[in-house]
Amino acid sequence: MAEKKQLFFEGTAFRYGDNVDTDVIIPARYLNTLDPDELAGHCMEDIDRDFVKKVKKGDILVGGENFGCGSSREHAPLAIKASGISCVIAASFARIFYRNAINIGLAILESKEAVSGIHTGNTVSVDLSAGTILNRTTGESWGSEPFPQFMQQIINAGGLINRTRLKLEGKL
Repeated sequence: MAEKKQLFFEGTAFRYGDNVDTDVIIPARYLNTLDPDELAGHCMEDIDRDFVKKVKKGDILVGGENFGCGSSREHAPLAIKASGISCVIAASFARIFYRNAINIGLAILESKEAVSGIHTGNTVSVDLSAGTILNRTTGESWGSEPFPQFMQQIINAGGLINRTRLKLEGKL
């Protein structure tokens, strides 16, 4: 039951457009730190100065095509996760961003249909294990490919390193 709960997210949506690159997510001038709290304080500031002030723990980031394009830095998904965002829904992700997000335990889901039906301020629920997205504001829902079990374990563990540790300890 705990696993299901950790794969269910609900929060207010913050929607941005296509090609949101890693330099927009966390500007290069802040790459001298890996401190999650410091990175969170600058997340999305070049596209939305008040993003950090508006986000509450559990909120959901929505992006268009090619979300997370640009450099391969892990700082970008780390800044998003540390800002309080529980899940990112996008029409598509840059492959390296997708891998980095999963590796640090940031839940992400691709759904062009959901992105077109979700707007900033909507309340959205996401169930990764079922592959469902529900816009609670409008009542619309969409399906997506559910996460495979090993990816669910990575998200639940808080990242790939933690999942590996749990596996080695015989806890998975």
